[in-house]
Amino acid sequence: MHLRRTLSASAATAALLPLTLAAAPASQAAPAGKLPSCSDVGKPHEELFVTRTFGVPHTVAPGGPWATYTATITNVSTKELKPFQLTGSVGSYVYNEGERDLSPYADLQYRDTAQSAWKTLRNADGDAVGAVPGPKTLKPRESVHVQLRFRLHKDLPLDQTYDAHTGLTGTFVDHYNDTDCAETGDAFGSFSPTEG
Repeated sequence: MHLRRTLSASAATAALLPLTLAAAPASQAAPAGKLPSCSDVGKPHEELFVTRTFGVPHTVAPGGPWATYTATITNVSTKELKPFQLTGSVGSYVYNEGERDLSPYADLQYRDTAQSAWKTLRNADGDAVGAVPGPKTLKPRESVHVQLRFRLHKDLPLDQTYDAHTGLTGTFVDHYNDTDCAETGDAFGSFSPTEG
């Protein structure tokens, strides 16, 4: 079970946390997305991550301005997590046939502190998701902090209810029972699209 928690506005000190982004290209990340989860191959649960987000608004109007927030992932285990990779995303859970994911109707960017610029995340399917450059190893008690921002397109259909979320996923490739598997920690914040 991953610990997910959203900080309240009273935790403004989180905004003062340093943003850590390495300059390594995202193309060097391990292909953890193609691996089974470690729980699927029978590995007992192990608490590896504590995660949090600060600044994700409760409601977002399609066609509105960018919403900026910070996501943090901390290694609370006693081992170095490597190879480690980060993925940013905006999306919604789809529970029933006929429902749509809002990801193609969203834009997502991360702050590249080395270049003082915002970089867009979008995959080949047109979804607002992608690899975020970061450390390849997360040492015990080490944290990674990433500033992200997102917005919804004005043409997002509001004919359904969206269980929407945005955030950062940290993935560590582990090995159990002669099988490579993925352990993840999600620093997600939830929001609801509303008419402006």
